[in-house]
Formats: sequence, C-alpha cells, structure tokens
Amino acid sequence: MNRNTLSAAIAFSLCLVAGTAAAQDSQAQEAPASTTTTQRSNVSSSSNTTNDNATRRAAEQMSAVQVRASSLSLGGGLMSIQDAPKAVSTISRDAIKQAAPGATFIQAIDSIPGVVSSTDDVTGTNDGNISIRGFPIDEVGVTVNGAPINDSGNYKIYPTEYGDTENMGDITVQQGYPDNDTPISGAAGGSIAWVTVDPSHTAGLDFSQSLGQNSYHRTFFRLNTGDTGPVRSWLSYSNNETELWRGRGKAKITKVDGKSVWTIDDRNSVTFSVQYNREVKTNYESLTKAQVAQQYKQSYASVYTPGSTSSNFYALHQNPFRNYLASADGEFTFTDSLRLSVVPYFQYGEGGGGSGSTVTENALANGNYYHSVNYDLDGDGKLSGTKLVNSFSNSITYRPGIIAKLNQDLTDNNSLEYGLWWERPRQQQDQVFVPVDPETGIPVDTWAKTQRISFPDGTAQKSYINYTTTTNEKAFITDNWTPTDKLTFTGSLAYVWSKRDGDVYEYPDSIGSISTAGKVTATNAAYGTSVNKTFHKFTPSGGVKYQLNDQNQFYFGMGKTFRAPINGAILSNALYGNGTAKAAPLPNKPETSVTADLGWRFYGDSFSANVDAYASNFNNKQVSGYDENTGLTVYTQLPKVHMRGLNSEVSYKLDENWSVYANYNYTRSLMQANLDSLGDGIYYTKGKTLLNSPKNTGYVAVNFKNGPFWAQLNAKYQGASWGDWSNTQKIGGYTTLNLNAGWNFPDFSPSFRSPYIKLNLFNLADRKAFTYASNISAFLASNPDKIKDANGTTLFASAPYYSVLQERTFMVTFGASFF
Repeated sequence: MNRNTLSAAIAFSLCLVAGTAAAQDSQAQEAPASTTTTQRSNVSSSSNTTNDNATRRAAEQMSAVQVRASSLSLGGGLMSIQDAPKAVSTISRDAIKQAAPGATFIQAIDSIPGVVSSTDDVTGTNDGNISIRGFPIDEVGVTVNGAPINDSGNYKIYPTEYGDTENMGDITVQQGYPDNDTPISGAAGGSIAWVTVDPSHTAGLDFSQSLGQNSYHRTFFRLNTGDTGPVRSWLSYSNNETELWRGRGKAKITKVDGKSVWTIDDRNSVTFSVQYNREVKTNYESLTKAQVAQQYKQSYASVYTPGSTSSNFYALHQNPFRNYLASADGEFTFTDSLRLSVVPYFQYGEGGGGSGSTVTENALANGNYYHSVNYDLDGDGKLSGTKLVNSFSNSITYRPGIIAKLNQDLTDNNSLEYGLWWERPRQQQDQVFVPVDPETGIPVDTWAKTQRISFPDGTAQKSYINYTTTTNEKAFITDNWTPTDKLTFTGSLAYVWSKRDGDVYEYPDSIGSISTAGKVTATNAAYGTSVNKTFHKFTPSGGVKYQLNDQNQFYFGMGKTFRAPINGAILSNALYGNGTAKAAPLPNKPETSVTADLGWRFYGDSFSANVDAYASNFNNKQVSGYDENTGLTVYTQLPKVHMRGLNSEVSYKLDENWSVYANYNYTRSLMQANLDSLGDGIYYTKGKTLLNSPKNTGYVAVNFKNGPFWAQLNAKYQGASWGDWSNTQKIGGYTTLNLNAGWNFPDFSPSFRSPYIKLNLFNLADRKAFTYASNISAFLASNPDKIKDANGTTLFASAPYYSVLQERTFMVTFGASFF
C-alpha cells in the first residue's frame, strides 16, 4: 500500500484521543450465523483476543481444530473452541440472536460457566446483577470494542447503556483474570469483552418490532451502506419501552449505534464505532423477606397523598441518564512479523438517580442554612412546614484514553506483544434538590438541571460535591513460546499505575442549620478536603498448554490482578472523624487476587467438554463501613477471601436437528477474617460465605432446528445463597425454565428478504424467588440477643433486601431486511 496513506491512518488513529483529552481538560444484514474464531483476532472483529499474539506454530497447531469447528455443534453457540492456557468462554452470535430482543450483555452470558446473572426486568430495561466465581460485577472488568466501560469512579457496570442484541457480535468471559493488555484497572476478578458486528458488504435496511406483556414494545432499525469504496458502515436506532411488572412506573431506553470499517488494504484497516444511549426509567424497589411475604408484586408506592413527606413514592425514584462511547481500532501491518494495534476512545456520561428528602420553609432562613428555604416552596400561600422534595444524585464523566500495542513474531516459535495504556477520566458527583408538584408528587425537573432548590445567595443546595481526576497507566509485555507442536508457554508482566486526586465537600456553601425558632447550629455546615493518592502494582501471569491431539488439550495458568480503591473510598475516608479528636484519614489498600486454573478441553465430532478447577486468593476486599462521628459511609477492607471451585460444560450433537448443552459449577467463597465495619462493630465473618455466592449453579439447553423452524428450551439453576455477611439469613435456590423459538421465512422478493418471527417465553413455571441481595451493607440480618463484638460494641443489624424473579413473561418479535 501507499506508505503515506498508512502513515496518515496511524496518525489519525493516534490523534483521535489527543483532541478528546484537550476537550476534557477544557471542560444490514446480520453477521454470519456462525463464524470460526480466527487466530490473531483484533478487537474490532472478535471479543476473544486471547490468541491475538499466537505464534505461527501455534496458529498451525490449532488449524486442525479450527477446521473441525465448522462441523462441530457447540451447544447452539453457547460454547466455543478455546486455546488459551486459562479459563475462557465465548458465547457466539448464534446464541445471542435467540435471546430476548432487548436483552443486555449480562443477560446474554447467563449460560457461561461460573456466571450468576439476574435482572429485575427481562426486557433489557434494568441493569441487573452479576457475579463471576463470587466476584461481583464491580470487581470484573468490561470492555466494548476494546474500550473500558466500568464506571471510572466506582467500577460499577450499567449494562442498559450499551448495545442492542442485533448489533452484538460475540461475548467473551475470562473467569479468572484478564489478559494483561486489557485496558482495565478495576478488575480483581475476571473480565467480560464484547464487540459489535462488522458492517455488511451489502446495502439494505434491517427492521424488527417486538411486543409483549406490561405494554412492552421495542423498535429497531439498522441501515447498512454496503461497500462504498474501501468503507462500509451501519447506523442503527432502537427504542425500548415497558411498564414495570410490579409497582407503578415505566422505562424508556433509546439507542443510536454505528460502526464503519475502512479497509486500507488486505493488511491494514481502521474501524470506527459509536454508541449513544438516552434512558429514563423508574427503579424497582428491593424488598425484604417480610415485604415479599406480604405481597410479592410490590414496589414503591403508586399513589401520592398531597402534603405527604414520605420518600416511598415511585416518581421520586427515577433514573435518567445519557452517554456516548466513541472508539476506533487501527490495525496496521508493518512487516510480516510486526503489527500495530491502536485503540483510542472517549466516553461521556451525564445523569443520575432520584430519591426523596425534605426541606423546611422558614422565614428566618435568610442565610445559607442547609435544608431550609425562606420562600413558599409548594405554593400553598404559607411559609411554614416541612415539604417533600426530590434529592437527585448527579454524575458527569469525561473519559479519554488510548491503548497501543505491537505484536512481533521473533521466530515461528516465539512471539511478543508489548504496549501501553493510558486514560485520564474526570468525574464530578453531587446531590441536589428539586421541588415536587404539590398535587402529584412528581419532580418538576426529572434531570434536576433547571429548578434546583437554592440558598438565598443563589447557589444550589447540595448535600455533597465530589470531584475526581483519575490517571491510569499500564505497560505490559507478553511472550508466547511454542517449542513443539504440542506445547505452548505464555508469560506476561504488566505494571499498573493508578492515581486519584480530587476534592470532597459535605454540605458545600452551607453555614449550618437553623430551627423554626431561630436557633443556629454548626450541624450540616460545610467541610471538606483535597486528596491525592497513588496505587501501583506488578501483575504477572503465566500458563502452559499441552495439545495432546486434535481433540484433547490440557492447561494450567496463574495470574495476579489489581484493583485500585474506588474514588468514594479515597474521598470519604479522607473525612473520617472530621471535627473530633479521632479525625484522621482512613488508609486505603488496593484489592489484589491470585488465581490458578487447571483444566482439560475436548473437542470431538459430536461431543465436546471443558472442565476447569480453580483457586483464587482475594486480598483486601473493599467493604463499606460507618463513621459514627460524621454519619458518612467510609470504606475498610476484609483482609482475605478464598474462592475454590469447579466449572464444567459439555455439548452433545445428537443429530442434524438436535443438540444439548449443559454446565455445572461449584463455588466456595469463604471469608478468612472477621469484618471490621468501624462504627457498627466487628462482625464474626471468619469462615462464612460471601453473600450472593451460591455453591451450586447449573444450566441446561436443548436446541432443535429443522428447516425454517428453530427452538431452544433452557433451564438455569441457582442454588441457595446468603443475604448477609454473617450468614444468618439464607435465600433458597430456584430454577428458571425458558423457551425461545422462531421461524425463518423465505425471501418474499429481492427487496423483502429474510423475514422471521421469534417468541421468547421467560419463567415458564411462573416461579417466585429471591434472586440477589441488594444491600451489601447488611452485615447482620437481625440481632435480637444484642450480640456484641470483641470490643463490647453491640452489633448493628440491618435486614437484607432483595431483587425478586419476574413473573412469567412473553415477547414476540418479527423482522425482515429490505432493499
């Protein structure tokens, strides 16, 4: 190719992030139904990049297995061929297409070994919950098209913000530890990666419409440009709406996604991706066991009584958010033995969540007194009384970053991958207050942007404001060595450096509190500080794979992970004991984990299997505590948790029409020390099991396909688990039975192609169950006997509250491609 063109393409890819960093500082047709995993894949084409630095000999070594893959039936796409010396699972496009049309990526991976997934609403309008081998989602790293999407502050994942199932290519889970080239600083456990489908070479318009219970309706369009010279693209739009199945409220999520591939020549390309999301949804209320016993289908109150100050009204619990993620993937070949990959990205997000609070009308509040106003807030003609308001926790994030790496073949038997990752997200978080309509109780401004409750000097009243700049940097190198046709050794080392600096203020601009009698106190007067903390760690990993023959491989791998403390821990801990003799910042320690995988894989003509035994030693698990002096949530560490377990899966092809997939997983997650919550006491957790960590889980799917008709009946079993850290309240296990089925019609005409209809039935048996313990600060469910800790402190008790399983639900989708 023209050398100037290549230079320009590389320069353009690198410059994409420079502009976003400067801005931050200044304030189709479906993809093929079945694709074989290719060697040396890149993030624009496959989520499974564990083999992107395979040696030439290793590529040849796996060729026979890859050729065989086209004739294997791996559970209807629920199982894929792997060759990394550690635990890896990929769910393919085949399986994703069968899922509910608006499903999130965590719903799509519910069948993967070691994954425990749940959601309050199967329509894909609820973020849901997930854990992998006992690690919750904020301890698992997630990337989309090679860019990280964990919250830069607290590492949480909000799956509704990313992706339509029609655009999802494949999804890969590394259950134990991520590859060192992954741009993640917050993964103490494993990782999830997924990609969007590549644009079709053929122009057209894809359309689908879904309908279902609870006024569910979803519309999806995707325009495919086909080949326009060296570039092909698609642009999609979806609108997903439903009413809540329990309680009052609704959710509406609108997405606009796009992808373009610029094929410079057969050795060089640049892929551009963008994902935009706007959502406004009512949250489901998590319920205690006592509430569920009273009424299963309850949530926040549906009716507002004028004059009420109760925060339990559904309209106060809205979650509006908008965000976009733009990224590129430049893949350049310099020589036959040297390749460059560059992935710049920029992420923006703005929005938050509401709840209820109160403000007092007080004619004497002529200064900046917190939670008091000197005007008629509700328009009743009087200046007195306590009034209900909407408290809105707001967040805004600017996140530029880039990862660049070189893949170099030293010989046919030896290859290196080395590179750098850098990002510098900036995040501001605060909580403001908005009036509600006195007759309906509905907030006057859902997004809390224009009608905030203010002090007399015009500044908005806030309960807190946090500002954090995070700088993450990583350097990594990985060596793959294949000395024989049967042996592959992998060794990797990364150095991760994470810096968090910022400011935290409680009750900013407030001079204190004032009573209706005019008494002024320093309660709720502004205070705060600035912080600057740096954390760094080496994260080595290594593994060996023995390829006995085309069917059997054995592997052993071990790796270390690192997770810097969340921004809330850095900021809140800096205020510990404020205003008292105990005032001193609490220490923060990064989480680390060392995981070992020992496994066997077998890929046969009709039967395939994978068995993986693992052990993880998890250090400094971050948990929330209580500062009794300030009333703030602070953060401490649980010194050690040991995870031990087994993941296994099998796929069997009975004949051309029938296939079966099944997995079984055993997980033991035991805390090795007591939990010091500071103000609430030291809880007796040594030897106890982590909450939301069932010992036994399993999944079975029976797949049938005959001509245009296909169907899948699947069942997911989740064993009993604990709702509190002290293991005093248990929730029972349950099995969910689901049915997916469809009919693919022949083309009606050259301009009306691939019409289909799809049915998704969830929870066929209409089972009722608790699915997930939502309040992670439930250290002890109850304490009627006033149990004390070793220091004589009576242990504080808090009843766990849970998400619950959705009732039987159906969705029908019909779609086609045009032009």
